[in-house]
Amino acid sequence: MLLAGDIGGTKTNLAVFSREAGLRSPVMERTYNSGDYANLETMVEEFLSVSDQPVERASFGVAGPVLEGEAKATNLPWTLEENRLRENLGLSEVKLINDLLAVAQAVPFLVQEDLVILQAGKQVEAGNRAVIAPGTGLGEAFLTWDGSRYRAYASEGGHADFAPRDSLELELLRYLQARFDHVSYERVCSGSGIPNIYHFLKESGFAPEPGWLNEQLAQAPDPTPVIVNTALDPAQSCELCTKTLSTFVSILGAEAGNLALKVLAVGGVYLGGGIPPRILPILEDPVFLNSFSAKGRFSELLSGVPLFMINNPKAALWGSACSGLDLLPETV
Repeated sequence: MLLAGDIGGTKTNLAVFSREAGLRSPVMERTYNSGDYANLETMVEEFLSVSDQPVERASFGVAGPVLEGEAKATNLPWTLEENRLRENLGLSEVKLINDLLAVAQAVPFLVQEDLVILQAGKQVEAGNRAVIAPGTGLGEAFLTWDGSRYRAYASEGGHADFAPRDSLELELLRYLQARFDHVSYERVCSGSGIPNIYHFLKESGFAPEPGWLNEQLAQAPDPTPVIVNTALDPAQSCELCTKTLSTFVSILGAEAGNLALKVLAVGGVYLGGGIPPRILPILEDPVFLNSFSAKGRFSELLSGVPLFMINNPKAALWGSACSGLDLLPETV
């Protein structure tokens, strides 16, 4: 049996898989609030204490770079080491992989019901594929065809320099440069980035903040859901929230297009992470697709690249399981 985990800055999903049952039928599965635990070992020990399954090894996708078997979670105060986890948990093998690498590994196993088509395009057989995922942070990864199967590769492209495209984004960059040592795409294109856009618009005088919204934000442990839900609610009118979300979506589309160009993702771009399913109606508006393909001489190329939203929250967990079980497509 394999223990697989999707370790996120907000929540962690753990599940036990067997090769015989495959990815879509975990033997046991639980979700935990990551911030409630001092380390991964404590969480896993709690999980295993209520499981009667004989787990021999584990594979964890973690939000952060994994180098030589070690990882420091980007949005958690956790340091993870394969050797230490193996010893402390009494397992024969533990593997750590980047969380977006895990999502990318799951992409070849996704079927039509797992995806929402944002742009049909024309998928090139065995063409490179790309994954971009705004959640707590912004993750990126890509896949290439080796002649018999897709191979996934990790990236930290979400931490590349934010490149503004118009006067508003230029002012946003200047605003953030005064507050951060480095302004990456993650600073504006993630769950933690949405409040940055909101505060910029508010402090620049774009529109007044309603009193009722000020009260909600003051009481909320995380302002992002308040901002997003307000922007999506037709019963409420808030220029600040609406503009915040449209700016976020426009920048996300631009960076998705950047990634598609960098890896020539003619096999498709896959939008993952926790935010896209919550804002699907906005992603289907022209703003996102126009930003994706607005690349000058390469606009025509990008207008033909298939663009999907991953509509299955278990993709990263499945990808972690793929890594541990070394599943091939025909065994799923």
